[in-house]
Amino acid sequence: MKKTVKIVLISCSLLIVLLAVLIVRPVPIVSESKAISESGIVKEIYTNKGNDIIFIMEHIDRRFYINRGLEHGLELNNLKEKLIGNPIVVKYPDYWTPLDWNNSIRHLSKVEYKDEVLFNELKE
Repeated sequence: MKKTVKIVLISCSLLIVLLAVLIVRPVPIVSESKAISESGIVKEIYTNKGNDIIFIMEHIDRRFYINRGLEHGLELNNLKEKLIGNPIVVKYPDYWTPLDWNNSIRHLSKVEYKDEVLFNELKE
């Protein structure tokens, strides 16, 4: 019985460490050729307490966010005025985290409107 308890404890410990690593790993910064591209019409833009800028687009179930977008010099009111009701192209890395197991919110690496790049953190 003691051997079984040890195996269970070791297995649980390894699982907890693995989950912790998956949760705290940073979002990868990828090159543009490796980023997923999606386009849509902006329906809503808002911020949260972490200064993230969140985009909701028409007919797309997931949300998109620029991590600490307000700290990168982006202005919420300017983005709302320029983008709501207009099409944009967003690019983001393909990654998975247990905190967002169904990929319902995606970290943005690039935001383009017409011929203008509004935000870009892709590798060159």
